[in-house]
Amino acid sequence: MKRNKEGDVYGVIALGFIVNLILTVFKLFSGIFGRSSAMVADGIHSLSDFGTDIVVLVGRKFSTKPADEDHNYGHGKYETMATVIVSVFLFFAGFILLKNGITKVYEAYNGGVLEKPGYIALWAAGVSILLKEILFRITLKVGKKNNSSAIVANAWHHRSDALSSIGTFLGVGGAILLGQKFLILDPIASILVSLLIFKVGIDIIRPSFGELMECSLTDKEIEQIKKIFDEHIEVKDYHRLKTRKVGSKAAIEVHILVNPEYNISKAHDIATELENGLLDLFGEDAFISIHIEPYIFSEIKFE
Repeated sequence: MKRNKEGDVYGVIALGFIVNLILTVFKLFSGIFGRSSAMVADGIHSLSDFGTDIVVLVGRKFSTKPADEDHNYGHGKYETMATVIVSVFLFFAGFILLKNGITKVYEAYNGGVLEKPGYIALWAAGVSILLKEILFRITLKVGKKNNSSAIVANAWHHRSDALSSIGTFLGVGGAILLGQKFLILDPIASILVSLLIFKVGIDIIRPSFGELMECSLTDKEIEQIKKIFDEHIEVKDYHRLKTRKVGSKAAIEVHILVNPEYNISKAHDIATELENGLLDLFGEDAFISIHIEPYIFSEIKFE
């Protein structure tokens, strides 16, 4: 099963790489010969996707390596770093689009003449929207199935490219159909799209920084953890609950208090039941550490 899941991951990365290759060539060709600054910028955005595909591939390769003497918790942080790098690529692509759009608008404002885009640029934008939206949905599904933040981030990178192409489509279409006065819509479209890309980058990088800073799991996940302990009749109390993410894996440490009259075997069985419940919730590769302590309170009578 694990091998099949990894096959899905590498398969969707390869699919993205091929689609990005085709779109990059098509967009740059269409932008240059179709005289569309928005489409050239859109092509540069697709070009940045090559980098993210490689980063995600390398990050996934290292993050799935088993724990060793130097990395007792495995190599999951490689995937977190890959997610951060994907976000950086998004910011870079957004900056290119923003700079290009502002330059064109400034030139038009100062009397410069903007060229009317060709229909090939409009067709390229339409094809890009369709292919990138399909790729986004496929990649997002695989990323969620494998609980991979880097794959999910790459999916949103595909969506940002689709958004970029929507803006390009509207800008190029308006410039072509509405006449000379509306040619400025082409560079304006690239400015608006760049802002959307920046937002996507921020949304992706925020949780990754949290993981690198050893932030706890989400409030919802912590409540699910507490529910498992609260519902176990033989757990009298628990404390020192600590959680964090190691790449796509959850790490949970907790001290549980049980009847001091239980023997080691009984206490171990309780810990095992709790551990299994947590593994069912967070996956078989989660890191679970349960420390057992005697529950001593003079007014409590154990049965």
